[in-house]
Amino acid sequence: MTGSALTFPTPSSLGSLDNYIQAVNRFPLLTAEQEAEFGRRWKATQDVEAARAMVLSHLRLVVAVSRNYVGYGLPQADLIQEGNVGLMKAVHRFDPDRGVRLVSFALHWIRAEMHEYILRNWRLVKVATTKAQRKLFFNLRSMKKRSAALTNAEADAIANELNVKREDVLEMETRMTGHDLTLDPTPSDDDEHAYSPIAYLTDADDEPATIVEAKQTAERRSEGLSHALGKLDPRSRRIIEARWLREENPLTLQELANEYNVSAERIRQIESKAIKQMKGAMAAAA
Repeated sequence: MTGSALTFPTPSSLGSLDNYIQAVNRFPLLTAEQEAEFGRRWKATQDVEAARAMVLSHLRLVVAVSRNYVGYGLPQADLIQEGNVGLMKAVHRFDPDRGVRLVSFALHWIRAEMHEYILRNWRLVKVATTKAQRKLFFNLRSMKKRSAALTNAEADAIANELNVKREDVLEMETRMTGHDLTLDPTPSDDDEHAYSPIAYLTDADDEPATIVEAKQTAERRSEGLSHALGKLDPRSRRIIEARWLREENPLTLQELANEYNVSAERIRQIESKAIKQMKGAMAAAA
């Protein structure tokens, strides 16, 4: 979706965030019938005006979602613009014949873009290196019942709910409440060779060759994962997908045990066997 026909207002183009919010709230909401018609036009003929109508009618949704992330110290206007990218991706992939309204489908894409933006710009780079840590990062602030430091009991409760270690909760709290460090060197009369954190931020991973190689590796891994999943029986595949491949709210062993009317230990055994089988299949395909 490119071209001038798809341009829409941004906070910067309207001078202020308040003006932008007032503007997007004036765009009319689409009925289910209008949304389905525009969705089919975009899918069938890449009608840019149809896509534009769907984007404009959902800009207020992006504003609403952005309010949930203003506590991370990043400008709301920037969060909105990142969310708008997610909205456009959702419109691009929207299929009205699946019976799902665009508002429900777009929420995932809007939140995903905002999450990535926050993680890219958060001052502590080590935050969220695993799915569990990402979940902890985005839930810890709302789960704290008071502004004071967590007690061990509170940390244990959060750790149990999010399926992480108490140490992870306490470490994440420390990172999120820590003070910023200046990146630029501060002149000093008695140290003309002073260094600051900016001196250590050169990243070889930004090299184009490295980026291409990383992308190719990720594609190969994705293909290998799909191949390995295809080798599993339906129950094993369901368990692996529910436990390890869900973006949000992975199921616990007990939840799957209830679903299949077996013990949690039996689910763990099936999971362990499936993981070994997948590793073998991926190794054979490498």
